Amino acid sequence: MKKIHTGKVAILYPGDREARQRATPENNRLAPVFQALASLDLTAEPAVYHDAFCGEVRRQLMDVDVVLVWMNPIQDGRDRSMLDAMLREVAGSGIYVSAHPDVILKMGTKEVLYRSRDLGWGCDTHLYRSMDQLRRELPARLASGEARVLKQYRGNGGSGVWKVALAERGGRPQPQTLLRIRHAKRGSVEEQVPLDEFLTRCEPYFSGPGRMVDQAYQARLPEGMVRCYLVHDKVVGFGHQAVNALFPAPPGAPPSEAPQPGPRLYHPPTMPQFQMLKRQVEQEWVPALQRLLDIHTERLPVLWDCDFLLGPKNASGEDTYVLCEINVSSVAPFPQSAPPCIAEAVLVRLQAGAPGRR
Repeated sequence: MKKIHTGKVAILYPGDREARQRATPENNRLAPVFQALASLDLTAEPAVYHDAFCGEVRRQLMDVDVVLVWMNPIQDGRDRSMLDAMLREVAGSGIYVSAHPDVILKMGTKEVLYRSRDLGWGCDTHLYRSMDQLRRELPARLASGEARVLKQYRGNGGSGVWKVALAERGGRPQPQTLLRIRHAKRGSVEEQVPLDEFLTRCEPYFSGPGRMVDQAYQARLPEGMVRCYLVHDKVVGFGHQAVNALFPAPPGAPPSEAPQPGPRLYHPPTMPQFQMLKRQVEQEWVPALQRLLDIHTERLPVLWDCDFLLGPKNASGEDTYVLCEINVSSVAPFPQSAPPCIAEAVLVRLQAGAPGRR
C-alpha cells in the first residue's frame, strides 16, 4: 500500500518508559529542533526509544512521514541492532528516515577515515581488519617513534580511541616494550604498559564486525579542534574546542597534568576564520565523499558533523585540515544556526513527498 503523506514528523531519541510517558516537544535537548519545525507549521512529536518497547515505537513511526533519529552507536550499554532493524522496516514502507542505518554504515563509522583518506582531508591512515593484523603491523608503525591514534570501528564519547607511542625511541617494539598510551574517554590519564598488554586491551574491539583504524597523531592538536555541522551537503555552523580529548600536558609537566576536554564554542556558518574550510567541505570534500560512497544528497543525514584538526601548513603557508571523525548517529548539542536549516530540509522532503533515493 502506498504511504499517504500527512506532514507529520517524529524525533526519536533514547529514554526509559517514564521519559516516554512524560515526553513533550519542550522537555528534551532537541527542543530547538521541535521549535524550528513548528515555526514552519510542521507537526512534530517525540518518539522516546528503548529496546524494551521497540514495537510500540515502531507503531508510532509508521504513522508519520519523516523520522529524525538521535541515538548513539552504544547507548546505555546497548548497541543499535534492534533499533536499526526496525528503522529499515519503517523506511521500507516509504517513510523518510534520517540518518538511515545503511547511510550510517557507509559514513558514520571510523572506517570512513580509511576509505576517504585520499580526498584531501586525510592523513597517514591504516585499517586493521583483525587482531592478527594489528599484532603484525602496529609494531612496525610505532618503530618510527611517532605517536599513532587508534580508533575502534563504532563508538562515541572517546571510547575505544587511544593515543599510542613508544615510551622511549628504540626501533621495533617487542611484546614487553613499554608504550605510553592514553584513552580519549573523559577522565583518562596517560599510562605506561607493555605492548602485549595494550594489544590485549584491543581484543574486544574486533568482536563481530569490529576493526580498528590507525591514524598519525596530529602535532597541532593543541591548537584546537573544529567541528563542522552540515545539513545534507551544506555547512550550517561550526564548533571550536580549544582543549580537546588527548590534549597533552604542559611542557615539562607530568602526564597526569594533561587537561581534560573543555567546552565547545558554537558559531554560525558565516564565521570568518572558517570560510576556507567551509568552501573545501562544500565544494570539494563532501561531493567527493558522496561519489566515493554512492550517497545521493537527499540521503545525506539531515544533521551530521565532521571533526577536523589542523594539519601541516601547505607550501603557501595556509592551514590544512585533517579529518578525525564523522558523527552521524546523534549530533547534539549544535549551533543555534542549525535547527532552522534542519526544519527547511524536512519541509523540502515533505514537499517532495518521497523518501528519496539511497
